[in-house]
Amino acid sequence: MHDGPDAHEHVTEADMAASANFIWAQDNVELTTVGIDIGSSTSHLLFAKLYLRRQSQGLSSRFHIIRRDVLFKSKICLTPFLNDGTIDVEKLGAFINTQYQDAGLTPDMVDTGAVILTGEAIKRRNAAAIDELFASQGGKFVCATAGHKLEATLAAHGSGAVEFSRRTASCVLHVDVGGGTTKLALIDNGFIRSVSTFAVGGRLIAQDEDGAWTRLDESALLVAADLGLELTPIMAQSADIRQAIIERLADCAVGQITGSAPNDLGQKLQLTGSLRLDMAPTAISFSGGVAEYLFSRETNEFGDIAKPLAEALRTRLSIRSPELVDPGQGIRATVIGASQFAVQVSGKTIYFSDESHLQVHNIPVKHIPNAFTARFNASSWQTAVKAALQDDDRGVGGCLALAFSWRAPPEYRHIHACAEGILQAVSTNYELLLLVVDGDIGRSLGFILREELNYNGPLISLDGLELQQFDFVDIGGLMQPAGVVPVIVKSLVFS
Repeated sequence: MHDGPDAHEHVTEADMAASANFIWAQDNVELTTVGIDIGSSTSHLLFAKLYLRRQSQGLSSRFHIIRRDVLFKSKICLTPFLNDGTIDVEKLGAFINTQYQDAGLTPDMVDTGAVILTGEAIKRRNAAAIDELFASQGGKFVCATAGHKLEATLAAHGSGAVEFSRRTASCVLHVDVGGGTTKLALIDNGFIRSVSTFAVGGRLIAQDEDGAWTRLDESALLVAADLGLELTPIMAQSADIRQAIIERLADCAVGQITGSAPNDLGQKLQLTGSLRLDMAPTAISFSGGVAEYLFSRETNEFGDIAKPLAEALRTRLSIRSPELVDPGQGIRATVIGASQFAVQVSGKTIYFSDESHLQVHNIPVKHIPNAFTARFNASSWQTAVKAALQDDDRGVGGCLALAFSWRAPPEYRHIHACAEGILQAVSTNYELLLLVVDGDIGRSLGFILREELNYNGPLISLDGLELQQFDFVDIGGLMQPAGVVPVIVKSLVFS
């Protein structure tokens, strides 16, 4: 700065660059992430770098992913189980630590991540043990337990099948054949219409460390009984007996895939309701461990029946009309990403039944895609909410977040119809019911539910936020004097 009447300040190129970098950093974020998939058959990790940019429209404070670079794909290990059926956390932890080292990363270098538990891993004792494994990482990780329906949805997205259906404007039946189950998802123009799961998989019969065929899942025993056999580890040593069971498993799977009415055995293997095959798919896509053999990406065997099961499926499906499609991801389909952070703020027009209900973490979001502005009556809202919840595995208990868009005028009759429909559709047995809407009706919606319709459970109603399926939210405490609540949104990321 020069003194005198023409005082001025010299701005150097370094100052300008620093200023530009500061402005850029306000709207751009880079995160190192890890996705960890722990299933009943296999476990693996994927490290990635996410590049996020603040959404510019409408003064939004949400960050959107603009690019993702995969840094490292781990080896795939057989999930270690103890004799009592629980996961050997010590072995699993050692595997995860080794993969961090192979990736050239330490936990301190990872910003955030997601741990997805499926199959046997979601059982209470296993889930608790895995929570302990990541306890030192604090709030970095979203730990999601995927029931049968959610796992089917995750596989459809993570495999690339949903994107393929959207891109080609087609109806696709996605089939994910894992170690213990097969998941189906009917996808039309990028939207999942129905999901279903049944107990056919590549590790229903498997060898132990000594090479003996000692793993005989209940599903394999049911199939053997249907063949008039009493399956034992000694009988399982026979390749002919294993092949007979494999052929019957393939018959059951193809019957489900083609929409045939299940016979008595098929009904016993069913884990959810049957797929609503109300439109004919033009293509069938596959993912899961068995898909690695189906598309000839894997030739080695790993002491199970996955490879011959894939061959039996290929033989049966080769004579049927819909083409088989490789959507891009096989065994890594269930979760192909980690998490992103997106910070949003819900402001003046919010409602909470008690301030102690705030400051909660990792609440899974159920998005209501059909909350159209024309729905101004309670029954229509009830139908929309029930449709969004029909493939939800959580049932009662825990926390539920319902998210939807609001484009109708904020009139009392419209909001009351919405509140009444929600109350008719959801159970009152949730530990916390969280309503998230992008329009400014949060306080009115919460007040009507609580004071007029007598909803007695813990309730939070936030507005000014945009959430989607596969989001998880952290809610902070009330910030005074502004009277706002900070919300961190964590999203599963797919190809």
